[in-house]
Amino acid sequence: MKMPGLFERAIDSETYKGGVSVDTRLFLAGKFTEGAKREAIDLYDPARGTFIAKASIASVEDVDAAVDAAHAALQTSWGTNVSAPARAKLLFRLADLVEQRTDELAALETLNSGRNFLQAQGHDIPDVAANLRYYAGWADKHHGQTIETEDGRLAYTRHEPIGVCGLIVPWNFPLLLTIWKVAPALATGNCIVLKPSELTPLTALKFAALTQTAGFPPGVINVLPGYGATVGHALTAHMRIAKVSFTGSTAVGRAVMEAAARSNLKRVTLELGGKSPTIVFPDADLADAVPQIVTSLFVHSGQACVAGTRIYIHERIYDTLVPLLVRAAHAFALGDGFDPHAMAGPLISQAQLDRVLGYIEAGKAAGATLLAGGARADRAGYFVQPTLFADVPAGASIATDEIFGPVGVLAKFRTESEVLAMANDSAYGLTAHVFTASVDTALRVARALHAGSAFVNMFSLLCPQVPFGGTKASGFGRQLGQAALDEYTVLKAVHIRVRAAQDA
Repeated sequence: MKMPGLFERAIDSETYKGGVSVDTRLFLAGKFTEGAKREAIDLYDPARGTFIAKASIASVEDVDAAVDAAHAALQTSWGTNVSAPARAKLLFRLADLVEQRTDELAALETLNSGRNFLQAQGHDIPDVAANLRYYAGWADKHHGQTIETEDGRLAYTRHEPIGVCGLIVPWNFPLLLTIWKVAPALATGNCIVLKPSELTPLTALKFAALTQTAGFPPGVINVLPGYGATVGHALTAHMRIAKVSFTGSTAVGRAVMEAAARSNLKRVTLELGGKSPTIVFPDADLADAVPQIVTSLFVHSGQACVAGTRIYIHERIYDTLVPLLVRAAHAFALGDGFDPHAMAGPLISQAQLDRVLGYIEAGKAAGATLLAGGARADRAGYFVQPTLFADVPAGASIATDEIFGPVGVLAKFRTESEVLAMANDSAYGLTAHVFTASVDTALRVARALHAGSAFVNMFSLLCPQVPFGGTKASGFGRQLGQAALDEYTVLKAVHIRVRAAQDA
């Protein structure tokens, strides 16, 4: 089965199987350094479960040092001390450097996170460069307003940097999700302390080296891989960090909000979990819909918050579509990320493998009908077969919880109002998918769905120009698009009294 609309380019991936050069120390105040406690973590290739590198792990002391460096840069060499065109120039230069190293960065994503190499190379890393260019273009265009309030008074507004920002990124799309935060933060004049996942720090550290080459002043960008309980908590509770942007689970998102409130009431952006519905109406083009549905569900082995894991199928086409989806699930090839024939790679770790298999067993125990998959794949590494369930009892965990693995549930519906009630009956509200040939149905249903984004006749393919974020337990605030700029700025109003002319 061919995946829709992406990943056409191929290269000789043999070059990268032996490893890629990257400094695995902390990046603090413009240079690589050992952490204060000189602690390290072993990194593993999830496709094989084998050791690939040691990386430094930051401590609370390192967070304090990084915040100090960021504040110093903000006062002397960044923020309002650097013109917007100068910031844009550096971001454009950084985008060029990323683009020149597409294959190397894609290989690091594959080695460290299990991401399919061609997908990283053909989509993720080009999107990193595209995001940097998009926000470089915004750097000198995020203007305020001039407002005439009444005779003798004038006001204008300014978008000012919020300060030092703590950026916390998960392990599923390490560099792409990093840039969603870094690019608008830097474009608007902020300094950052970035915490990549301790499981997948390699591309963030390689990116840090590129910021050196691009010429960013020391302290503007600091990269501290570390554990959530130490580095993550230190960032969210720090009294000198003005903003935290977090992507991850809803449970941790609640802890981030609590720490932000208990410290200095720092501003927070949360992009959290999802349990996204996919609705297939009877007039949908099934030949087009099937690869879109299974791509949304199984790409990166379901380790995507936007995955369409709840699939609602109209009763008139249910018996036709279900066998097609089952066949596509069986054909969705798993493999090492460097295998050009693989469509999806491994789960990130043994812990995640155990979690996903636990949900699958819970689904079986609840009495759901297993249609495809349902077990660990028979190969080295952390692979789970693409799995589909039907006849899922109401309230079963496989239908309500974010599994973050290749597991989908199928259900039948009769009317539009019925399926909207089912689709919206979720704690989450991140994305939704609609398949129909009717423009009226598409617009009506997209409007009625409780989700931050709705995709019609396509899977969740995001782009730099369009804002992205959730509602309900999927979080708040927006990444991407012009809307992300407001997440990293303070809007100041300046009021001026204009004195009347004094006639001579």
